[in-house]
Amino acid sequence: MAFPKRALGTGGPAVTTVGLGCMSFSGVYGEADDATSEDLVRRAIDAGCNHVDSSDMYGWGHNETLLGRALKGRRDGVVLATKFGQVRREGQPNGVNGKPDYVIACCEASLKRLGVDVIDLYYQHRVDPATPIEETVGAMARLVEQGKVRHLGLSEAAPATIRRAHAVHPIVAVQSEYSILYRDDAEETLATTRELGISFVAYAPLGRGLLTGTYTDVSQVGARQAAHPRFQGENFARNRALVDHLVVVSKEKGCTPGQLAIAWVLAQGDDVVALAGTRSWPRFQENLGAANVSLTAADLTRLEAAIPKGAAAGTRYPAGGMKSVYL
Repeated sequence: MAFPKRALGTGGPAVTTVGLGCMSFSGVYGEADDATSEDLVRRAIDAGCNHVDSSDMYGWGHNETLLGRALKGRRDGVVLATKFGQVRREGQPNGVNGKPDYVIACCEASLKRLGVDVIDLYYQHRVDPATPIEETVGAMARLVEQGKVRHLGLSEAAPATIRRAHAVHPIVAVQSEYSILYRDDAEETLATTRELGISFVAYAPLGRGLLTGTYTDVSQVGARQAAHPRFQGENFARNRALVDHLVVVSKEKGCTPGQLAIAWVLAQGDDVVALAGTRSWPRFQENLGAANVSLTAADLTRLEAAIPKGAAAGTRYPAGGMKSVYL
């Protein structure tokens, strides 16, 4: 089946408007079954989704290894994205390393785990404040010159950092959390990426599941999600009240709240695509269906009045995580 596609950046690949984020395959949101996850990847590709996103941090190599198995026989036509830069520190929040030698070593390791000769889109997962972005992107650019990477991206980079990086080597995509619930950082970033001709890849377009409308009580939330302030105490009640507006409009539009949330993201511009992560094939089929939900200007105005910018209760990461985003 053919799904709509949008080109990433200037000269970047065309990807389906809804891509598959693979983080949940590696135990982040509870136990996952490798065979089921691999099957989901294959089904997504066979259904027409060509954008698959991983990271060396997801399961610390497990995710890429799993994805490599799933891609055998299906690599052609798939835009394969992965990320580097986070460092495991036992018992502490993850560290970050953007040093040139580390960039090169991470790429070599990812290529081996994925079982491929080239990565289509290689992101710096988190900006390293201790290493000038020019040095990090300079090393990433050498990977392009060597034919090991086709295009470069950044994740959770602030506008000033994006400008400096893009001056070293063209960046085709910047990835950050973006949903109707969390818009402030993303829309400031989007103003810069749009000016520079860079595409915006929106992860967590479903607000980490909150915008699906399936959570009616905090007891339904998994441990990893419960660590996020949006799901805690009074924050959850306030956010859930906002989600009720999505539920009402989705019924009128004949779609699910989750499809409506993704459709809102896609309606922000042809330079925006969404990454929706799940371990469930029916849920991913539902996510793909968001591409068929058409929103009028009146729909958008209504939704944004009901869930205004800045209305979300709670930061989008716990305090420790907030220190490593939008840098």
